Amino acid sequence: MDNCCDFIKLLGPDMSMKILLHLDNPADLIRVCLVSSSWRQFVISNGLCKQLCLKLLPEISSVTHTIEVNNLIDPVKLRQHDHLELECLRRNHRVYAFLARGLNPLTRKDCISEAISASSTDNYPEESIHNTLEPLDRIEHIASYWSSEGQSDPAIPETLIYKLVAKVCLVTEFHVQPFQAYFQYGFPIYSSKAVRFRLGHPRLPEASDTKDGSMPSHRLADDKFIWTYISPEFPMAQENCLQKFKLPENVLCIGGFLQVELLGRVQKQEMDGLYYICISHVQVVGRPFLPRFDIDILDATGRCALKYLPETENCMLSSGSPNWENAASSRFRTLTARLIQRGTRGWEQMILNTLLGTVAAGANETDDERPT
Repeated sequence: MDNCCDFIKLLGPDMSMKILLHLDNPADLIRVCLVSSSWRQFVISNGLCKQLCLKLLPEISSVTHTIEVNNLIDPVKLRQHDHLELECLRRNHRVYAFLARGLNPLTRKDCISEAISASSTDNYPEESIHNTLEPLDRIEHIASYWSSEGQSDPAIPETLIYKLVAKVCLVTEFHVQPFQAYFQYGFPIYSSKAVRFRLGHPRLPEASDTKDGSMPSHRLADDKFIWTYISPEFPMAQENCLQKFKLPENVLCIGGFLQVELLGRVQKQEMDGLYYICISHVQVVGRPFLPRFDIDILDATGRCALKYLPETENCMLSSGSPNWENAASSRFRTLTARLIQRGTRGWEQMILNTLLGTVAAGANETDDERPT
C-alpha cells in the first residue's frame, strides 16, 4: 500500500472531476465510493452522482430542484461536526445513486399499466383501446383490436394514451402491431403511415383518472397532459406483425403517461370508402423505478416535483412484494417513525437515539455503496 498513489490527490480536484464525469455508467461512480472513505467523500461533496445523472439523463434537469426526501420517515440527521449542507449532499447522493442504477442493462418488460383514452373509437366498447393491452388479435375466436372512426381525409391523425406501471420509467423502445381484418375481403391491414411517441405527466392530478374510453379531440389530450419528450417520427409498415421502434437513446419518463400518435392512413374500408387505423397491440419496453420515486403536481401550470420515497415508505407501498425491500428493516423504520411522530419519553429517546445512530444510519447508506 505504501507504493500506491491516490490519483485524486495527485491530479487535483478539477482534473479528477473531469475524469470521473467521463464515465459511461454511473454504477462505476458508485464503485469509486468503495475505494476509500476519502474518495467517497470526494464524490459526495462534489455532487458527482447528480452531475453524471444530469449529463446522461437531461430530462430530469427541470425537476432536480424539487427532488426531496420525506423527512418523517427518513429525517435529515445532523451528526457531530456535520453541517446541514453536507447532510443534504449525502441525501442527494443516495437519491441519484439509485437513479444511476437504472442506466445498467435493462430487463425487458411491458411497462404499460392501463389504457386511458383514444382520440376516437369506431364501435365502443367492442373496438376499445383496452383491447390493445392483449398480445393476441383474437381472444376465443373474437377479434381484439382498437379501431378509429372512419375519415375521408387520410391525413387526419389519431392518438392513444396509456398509463405506465410507474410514474418514473426508463424507456428504451416501443412496439406497435397494426390489425389485419381477417374477416374482410382481401384481409386488409389498417396501419398508419408513421408513428410518434410522447412521454409526460398530467397537467392536473385528476387528469390521470380519465377513463372515458375515448376523448373528443387531440386538442383535449394535449390540454390535459404535458409532454416532456417527443420521439422522432418512425415509418410504419403495412404488415401484420409487432413492429419495434427503438429510441435513439434511453429516455426517462417523468410522470408515467404515454401518447402514441398515429400519423396518416393507408387503408380504405371497402364498405364505406373511409380510411381507418386499427391497432391490435401496444407495448413499452424499459425499466420502471418502483417504488422509490413519485411525482407531485404542484399547480395548474403543470409544474411537477420528482419525489424520492425512502425505504420504509417503499415497503409499505409495495406490501406483499418482498423483491423490492427488506421487510424487517421496514418494520424497524416504521416503529422509529411512529416514535418520532408521537414523541418519546426520556428512556425511549435514549434507545431511539442509539438505534438511529447505529442501525438506521448504517442501513440508509448501503443503497449507494452496492454496485449492480
